[in-house]
Amino acid sequence: MLDVCDEATAVLFAEAGAKVVVADFNEEKGRAVVDAITAAGGEAFFVKVDISDGAQVESMVAQTVEKYGRLDVAINNAALTPDNAPVTELDENYWDRLLSVDLKGTALCMKYELRQLQAQGEGGSIVNISSVSGFRPQPNNVAYVAAKHGVVGMTKVAAVENGAFNIRVNSVAPGAIDTPMLRGALEQVGTTAEEFAPVLSLLNRFGEAREIAQASLWLASDLSSYVTGTTLHVDAGYTGR
Repeated sequence: MLDVCDEATAVLFAEAGAKVVVADFNEEKGRAVVDAITAAGGEAFFVKVDISDGAQVESMVAQTVEKYGRLDVAINNAALTPDNAPVTELDENYWDRLLSVDLKGTALCMKYELRQLQAQGEGGSIVNISSVSGFRPQPNNVAYVAAKHGVVGMTKVAAVENGAFNIRVNSVAPGAIDTPMLRGALEQVGTTAEEFAPVLSLLNRFGEAREIAQASLWLASDLSSYVTGTTLHVDAGYTGR
């Protein structure tokens, strides 16, 4: 599902001069992001894709190359809503669905992105979006936490396998980012972002979607040319406590 971090990333990359492909299952939101980018003078197009389906992912990459002639950078951000149930109440169907998108989907994206980058022979950069949940245990989120741990591990494997191709693979682990979903969850438990922020942030505030986008842009760019196989924590010190 396209979220505010995805949108901020697409917009920021377009502002930096990238030709952007917005790929998501939600066509309405995806096309709205493309419209916003093109209205601002950028270049973008939309591809509808279910990343749990390998054939659709392969087609996504093929359409990108058909449109722009090549692939240089990929940002993989796949996340269904966390499960919100203890391990003893694990829903097997939801486990399968969440891991098919968050974990398998990210792996499939890397599979076809790496094939294209290897074929081009000119290097490239892949950034996977993990989470602080990939490093700190979160109750009632066993499927989501498992998936995000897996994304960190897969990132390292892909980096090891592709260094010889000059392809860098890294991940970003966002902390508490100010989104409508987060504020809604806080309202349900009777607190506000301002009250709860100090619990999750040494800076006493939640992050902004653009701050995650900026981290992805840095990892995608030549400014991080000697960085691969690592996870950049964008969490205001949460995982360092």
